[in-house]
Amino acid sequence: MLSVGALGRFPIQPGFFAYVGSAFGPGGVAARCAHHSRVALRPHWHIDYLRAVTRVEEIWYSHDRSPREHDWAALLATARGSSRPCPGFGASDCRCSSHLFQFAGPPSFESFRRRAMRRLPDHGALARVSVDRTSR
Repeated sequence: MLSVGALGRFPIQPGFFAYVGSAFGPGGVAARCAHHSRVALRPHWHIDYLRAVTRVEEIWYSHDRSPREHDWAALLATARGSSRPCPGFGASDCRCSSHLFQFAGPPSFESFRRRAMRRLPDHGALARVSVDRTSR
């Protein structure tokens, strides 16, 4: 069981997770990715709670000037093999059902990129970076 602040407790099964968020605050994408790459001593965002029991393997990002977290959530919600293990996760300030998605195997960045470019033709370039798999 995973306790996520005011959201409550959720059963978490082994698998691969994809979380979407925006990074328009100080430091932008680099600062937000650095924060989420570490385990938070004092969890603030929902993802901080999940990070205590997972490791980051890849970060997918865009420097698009438009907020795309809701678009990305919609794309991941309809991706093959996607499920939503924690309703409302990361989505307390919007109408999305969740910003956390789970897959049995690693989701395909290339498939996601193709779908994003096809459905959102004005979307900026998408990129990814692998993260040290030995870190937790």
